[in-house]
Amino acid sequence: MIIAKTREEIELMREAALVVSKTLGEVAKAVKPGVTTLQLDKIAEACIRDQGAIPGFLGLYDFPNTLCMSPNSQVVHGIPNNTPLVEGDIISIDCGAIKHGFYGDHAYTFAIGEIDVETEKLLQVTKESLYVGIKEFKIGNRVGDVGYAIQKYCEDHGYGVVRELVGHGLGRVMHEDPEMPNYGKRGRGKKFIEGMVVAIEPMINMGTQRIKQHKDGWTITTLDGKPSAHFEHDVAILDGKPEILSTFAYVYEALGITSTEEDAFRQKALVL
Repeated sequence: MIIAKTREEIELMREAALVVSKTLGEVAKAVKPGVTTLQLDKIAEACIRDQGAIPGFLGLYDFPNTLCMSPNSQVVHGIPNNTPLVEGDIISIDCGAIKHGFYGDHAYTFAIGEIDVETEKLLQVTKESLYVGIKEFKIGNRVGDVGYAIQKYCEDHGYGVVRELVGHGLGRVMHEDPEMPNYGKRGRGKKFIEGMVVAIEPMINMGTQRIKQHKDGWTITTLDGKPSAHFEHDVAILDGKPEILSTFAYVYEALGITSTEEDAFRQKALVL
């Protein structure tokens, strides 16, 4: 069952989403060759708690850390460790937090130093597909419309769209209805309603769409060992249209990037 939120609840969810956005911004300042994912995990936990929130992933389904850290061929759910990042890596950093009883859930794939042109294109197309999908999250559409848009955009570029892992509804629990696949058929699936909030998160592989799970019960990698990218926003339907609650602005501020990609999905300007 889809749980619609009131405008007041959506504003509380925006605060939870921004906790995660600010945390990814702090992590972005430290993402560089030589840093370990465990070091980044500690930065994230401190940042979340300093904002009066609780890490959303720590202990969820027995996950052992604050961040899911998934480098290179890891798709999602990688466990932080003491292995240093190296020049040319990419890494998906997925972060969750709880504030006011609501979850925020947000991910960004970072380049570590200079990366090759093919991998840079994978990151660009995956992030673009996120906004292609968000555009379809509106009254009159269904789950399949978002999935179809993301799938077509990425497959037209020759990439594999992961089937086993999906986005999801978001609220007082991390995973609410509906599931939000990154593939689908137009006009199929549950109908979108005013006040619903979802996490839309394309997980796109450079090669095959097929994946495998490791013995730790968490880590997911591409079956062919090629890189995977992952970007995620929390989005609500307000006045029939998509409203992004999270933001990459803090990441971009840390990385020196200028972007207007989120502007079309905000009813009012974001104040950093």
